[in-house]
Amino acid sequence: MELRTIESNKLKGKKVLVRVDFNVPMDEGRVADDTRIRAHLETLELLRRSGARIALVSHLGRPGGKVSPGLSLFPVARSLEDLTGWRIFFCEECVGDKISATIGSMGEGQICLLENVRFHPEEEANDPVFARKLGKPFDVFVMDAFSAAHRGHASTEGVTRFLPSFAGKLMEKEVSVLSAVKENPKRPMVLILGGAKVSDKIGFIRNMLEKADVMLIGGAMAFPFLKASGVNVGKSFCEKGTETVALEIMKTANMTGVRILLPLDLVASTSLENDPKKMLVRSDAIPEDMMGLDIGPETAGLFSAEVLKGETILWNGPLGLFEREPFGEGTQMVGLSVVERTSEGALSVLGGGDTAAAANLLGFAKGIYHISTGGGATLEFFEGKGLPGITPLLACLKSGRGVEPL
Repeated sequence: MELRTIESNKLKGKKVLVRVDFNVPMDEGRVADDTRIRAHLETLELLRRSGARIALVSHLGRPGGKVSPGLSLFPVARSLEDLTGWRIFFCEECVGDKISATIGSMGEGQICLLENVRFHPEEEANDPVFARKLGKPFDVFVMDAFSAAHRGHASTEGVTRFLPSFAGKLMEKEVSVLSAVKENPKRPMVLILGGAKVSDKIGFIRNMLEKADVMLIGGAMAFPFLKASGVNVGKSFCEKGTETVALEIMKTANMTGVRILLPLDLVASTSLENDPKKMLVRSDAIPEDMMGLDIGPETAGLFSAEVLKGETILWNGPLGLFEREPFGEGTQMVGLSVVERTSEGALSVLGGGDTAAAANLLGFAKGIYHISTGGGATLEFFEGKGLPGITPLLACLKSGRGVEPL
């Protein structure tokens, strides 16, 4: 998949609208984690060096199409300023005359962050009139928010109808790495699956059954598979009605020669209240009053051994309730094995916000080849769906394809 990318030598003096994903966690009006902001810095530095006048558009939270002061992007502007040392202008709107005035007052290489685009109901409705207004003050659109590319919104897809549109550096890297894994992975390929819900990943799993050599399944994701195998899972979270899907996946894997490995042992507890007491149990003998909250050491060792054979490793979903001690040890052990294998030349890719959060919290993020910024976007990409925020950027489409006059 080839994208039209930024041509920095043609952007000097141009007014450039950049879709970023600054939907960051907030804590009492401050940015609690700036990982998503940092992910866009390469694109912003390139645009600054090229002499563009830059406006950033993003959403934050779910304001439901109404102005919500608690979801203003103003604190994010200050966080970007603190992180980079650059002066960051802030505009209290994302459409209208104020935008043109602000951009007109800026010098080459300067940046303005626009207010939360989801304060307008027309954003999620992908209203063409709103998309036209959004693009009107600008010469060029750069789509850099891979994590929002599965949303057909005005700021991700609608605006491309009115401006020449290109992929930013983050978008370029995401598509390049994920395409390599999806289309031509080096074998053997190890697929690690965790998290809570099978239903969110059915299409992803079905598609990757054609690529993977082995699937390692942990976290709450494992319980429908264990239940479908005739195991009593006690009080463990098991998404309702997913045993049938799990059984279908296991049958397909058996026919295609993909090995599925489920937990042999689990770290369990009767409760998560106060100071939860852990107990090591066999996965086929979970007490009725207990819930599995992490893979056990035998399983972590088994999974790690498979990881250390892999040439391509794709991981979506943590293998336990990593944010609560003492239920992150299994995820950490497998994560460290991924880091070890990556250092030996394997291509490792982590996808999903929880997986990235686990890697950061448990200390193995820096050793991973690529941590995708996408959650739903990553899953849909591997499902083979055309993402609305990517399709208009394909190199097979002309730069000005179908662009309507503003």
